[in-house]
Amino acid sequence: MKRFWSETDVLQAEGGWQVTLDGRAVKTQALNPQIVPSRALAEAMAAEWSAQGEDIDPRSFPLRDLTDFSIDRVASGEEDAVSKALAFAETDTLCYRAAPGEALARRQDTIWEPLVTALESRENMAFERVAGIVHARQPDATMAALRRRLDELDPFTLAATLTLASLAASLCVALNALEDGADPAALWNAANLEEDMQAEIWGRDAEAEAVREEKKQAFLTAFRFLELLKA
Repeated sequence: MKRFWSETDVLQAEGGWQVTLDGRAVKTQALNPQIVPSRALAEAMAAEWSAQGEDIDPRSFPLRDLTDFSIDRVASGEEDAVSKALAFAETDTLCYRAAPGEALARRQDTIWEPLVTALESRENMAFERVAGIVHARQPDATMAALRRRLDELDPFTLAATLTLASLAASLCVALNALEDGADPAALWNAANLEEDMQAEIWGRDAEAEAVREEKKQAFLTAFRFLELLKA
């Protein structure tokens, strides 16, 4: 598609802020008003439009896409984002550990355990840790506490949290990303701890690395989306 506008702007609207192209408000992919709660996010989305050349690259609108997901799917209720996010707690990467005493287990205890215990403390619940890959059901009280936490989130924050949980295979990582001062690079590395340790031993595959980098950028974008919501 060719570029069809000259001026990109951000205007205040009822309920928040929206991007305009030559004075016309941008809508979501489902043709809903694309209104976001912070000016900072709207300005970042406007920058995606402004950065387009003569030909529009549909892959270069990650903030717009996450916004549309928030409005069209999560806020509308079409996507049961809470239940989908909770599914990542049932199989949370950070709860499945190597056998005690192994080098991997020691690294997991160093990097993963502080993230898990911090979330447990904040939400007054406890995760079941598992040595090995056999699935263990998380306590009902834990799942109920996590559901209450997710139910508190606005649709934009919930959409980003679900995205982070999916990319990290960990709701624990995603909920830690909501905390002030969270380090997105450290959280991404934590989610990929086992993969990185395997690479240290066996080396890295170029194709796998390309996929990992794409997922990393999506993770960092979702984290940036959260930061822009709070700005």
